[in-house]
Amino acid sequence: MYLYGGSGHARVVRDIIEACGYTLEGVIDINPDLHDFMGFPVLHDLDDRVKQMIISIGSNKIRHRIGEQFTGQIEFPSAVHPSAIVSPYMAGIGEGTVVMQGAILQSGVNIGRHCIINTGASLDHECMIGDYAHISPHATLCGNVHVGEGTWVGAGSVAIPGIRIGKWSVIGAGSVVVRDIPDGVVAFGNPCRVIRKIQ
Repeated sequence: MYLYGGSGHARVVRDIIEACGYTLEGVIDINPDLHDFMGFPVLHDLDDRVKQMIISIGSNKIRHRIGEQFTGQIEFPSAVHPSAIVSPYMAGIGEGTVVMQGAILQSGVNIGRHCIINTGASLDHECMIGDYAHISPHATLCGNVHVGEGTWVGAGSVAIPGIRIGKWSVIGAGSVVVRDIPDGVVAFGNPCRVIRKIQ
């Protein structure tokens, strides 16, 4: 298994994949000055050695670009830390998605491709998470919340049941989402309000 991206986020992903029984063989990073990451060799491009990879980059846009670039070329396993609580009745977890320590995924939850479900996040029944989304540490999504592709839900945020959050939006940390949020905006506060469009 390789990681794409030698960042702080990759340190946590390393913990998760090793807890899942994978062996980390190396890291891929385009930074030409990075040659070692936590004692592992750094490749600067994919080669024949790379059969499985998780994109260990926090930025949703960069993860999207890399994921789309290499789809169909290599395998992207998902990785769920053993301390996460995962309902046997959840709908599914897409390729390349990482579920971190202490996350809770209830019945009917469906998570897309290359998502980050971060430390202690809680997703209640029938939540739907689009591809490349990031649910930050200790965010709480109540039942039947839908989060669009590429959206970032900030740490400690809460969304009440049935909320729809659009694609490629950002919900600021600590927000309380009590009404639907459109595509492509920054929103935060209690109650959460749209602050500006994302250019």
